[in-house]
Amino acid sequence: MLEYMSPKQRFISSIYGGRRDRPSLGTVTSLANTEAMACCGAAFPEAHLDPVAMADLAAFCSLEAGFDMLFPVFSVVHETAALGADIDWGKMDVMPSVRQPLWREAEDISIPDDFEQRPAMRVILEALHLLKERYGRDYAIAGKTFGPWSLGFHLFGVENILIMSISDPDMLTRIMESLTEITVRSALAQIEAGADVLCLGDHCSRDMCSPQTYKQFLQPRHREISRRVPSPLVLHTCGDTSDRIDMFADTTLACFHYDTRVPAESAVSLAGGKISLMGGISNVAALMAGDEQLMEAQIRSALDAGVNVIGPECAIPLNTGMESLKAIGRILSGILEEKESGHDA
Repeated sequence: MLEYMSPKQRFISSIYGGRRDRPSLGTVTSLANTEAMACCGAAFPEAHLDPVAMADLAAFCSLEAGFDMLFPVFSVVHETAALGADIDWGKMDVMPSVRQPLWREAEDISIPDDFEQRPAMRVILEALHLLKERYGRDYAIAGKTFGPWSLGFHLFGVENILIMSISDPDMLTRIMESLTEITVRSALAQIEAGADVLCLGDHCSRDMCSPQTYKQFLQPRHREISRRVPSPLVLHTCGDTSDRIDMFADTTLACFHYDTRVPAESAVSLAGGKISLMGGISNVAALMAGDEQLMEAQIRSALDAGVNVIGPECAIPLNTGMESLKAIGRILSGILEEKESGHDA
């Protein structure tokens, strides 16, 4: 196929469901893996804490795999760390985690005036700036901010948030409103640093949030974030979301990064043309296992259904091989050449 768009143009147009020269290959979750760390000399935990290492690892993973974007935010804890939580930054094969909740009640929430300047945020902003300078003309630079539901889990504890949704909905509403300010501040800072598109990570699948809970506490916040953040936002939620994709579609967010527990055809049908879709490839069964037959079947299914951006369903497991990532582009190109040949014939 004749390619007339840059990877950046293709990725951003695809997120908005627009015209493109070919289906985009990309993600707004981590592509970091231990093999890549060894190859490029930028490894965890340094790549969470040093902007040069973070940018180097992000660039290596995306460019080696032939993706249309670069994504440097590998963990889920940076905003939480900048707010003062105690963090275990992990090691080369272990992702960071929050050691214990920071707050207990809505009145405990305090956003530091220098939130964006604290080390855990500065590393992201400086890495985005580096990637923008090096690759921003040709490749989309993607950042990540967490939504109020995920921030609530990190800062108050999963159990406390879930209990509040039943026992104290007024307090939970106040918490969601306050945490939304953190999401927006982080997003605006990342855009200023060079992000072209942002992942809005908010883990509100059915095992952590009922449809009614989503509608009551989160959908209004997602609409507000969409209104206040002047860049394309890609909502990422792990798990089976088939009972709420239609609600995601009504938020005015640009795109939803879906889990393959929802079949591609079902995801597209539920989206109803109101929100674009990203993903389609199983992390464990296909990528981590290196099962190229399954990758091909899933890519074909996603293409046939009309998924806008083809890529992994979530942050890849750290022991995924680079060859699996490279296989995605190779398989996608082969399918597109096959379809083009059949069309010409």
